[in-house]
Amino acid sequence: MAEDKGHYPHTSVWLRPPRESRTERRSGGRGSQAPAGLSRDRIVRAAVRLLDADGLAAFSMRRLAADLGVTPMSVYWYVDNKDDLLELALDEVLADMALPEVPDGPPDPDPDRADHDWPQQLRALAREWRRVLVAHPWATRLHGTYLNLGPRSARFSRTAIAVIARSGLPPEQYAGALSLVFQFIYGFATTEGHWRERARLTGATEDELYEIAYDTAVRTDAGLVLHAELVQPRRTEGVGAVRERDFEHALDCAVLGIHAMVTAARLTAEAGGRAGAAGPARTAPR
Repeated sequence: MAEDKGHYPHTSVWLRPPRESRTERRSGGRGSQAPAGLSRDRIVRAAVRLLDADGLAAFSMRRLAADLGVTPMSVYWYVDNKDDLLELALDEVLADMALPEVPDGPPDPDPDRADHDWPQQLRALAREWRRVLVAHPWATRLHGTYLNLGPRSARFSRTAIAVIARSGLPPEQYAGALSLVFQFIYGFATTEGHWRERARLTGATEDELYEIAYDTAVRTDAGLVLHAELVQPRRTEGVGAVRERDFEHALDCAVLGIHAMVTAARLTAEAGGRAGAAGPARTAPR
């Protein structure tokens, strides 16, 4: 058997044992001790707090160590590098997600007996995903950068697959249906988070910032007036209220579109069954 030299793939922090366990194994349990009062969980939670407060651009291992009241080398006892810590933080933000309860076991293969609660469950998942991304806007910039194979991400993925499996869709369409919903959520939440951050940095409310953008657009191009009037309710109802209405309408479009596909698949299957029951077509006698 080849000697373990402590080399691990660097594609994801989740594909390697925690750093402290590797350090202990290499030293045979002897040698330097872990810094008192620290743990990987505490470091990750502190990283999330700093990322929420200051953003991704301002985050550094030195700043994190200062916040924890330790030296940077103490942090590196538990994480190899900043990338590993960011990937751990990306999973940590999913900790408080309220996921719907989905029955254990495989779904009924008969579309007529599909779980009729799945649209509400899918909507609940979508709303929670949006909440997390808006609460932690830095996370939208990290998705796709890291594999995020952590336990909380896996739990979310398992729940999403279990929900869509109970819709009655054929398995080969699960991924496409989930991509429709969650890529929409990602885009919507990313834009929402950027807009809120822009308002915060300018010292204006969201409605004040919209007024500035509206007036500037009208002055820049008079042709925009017609299009701007189409979103006039934003000026009278408020950006937040209209955004919530837009989100729910768009989510309905996605969920109802999946429901329509389920219905179409069932009707196609029923039509095929009737055609099969009628037997082969007969040719007219000559």
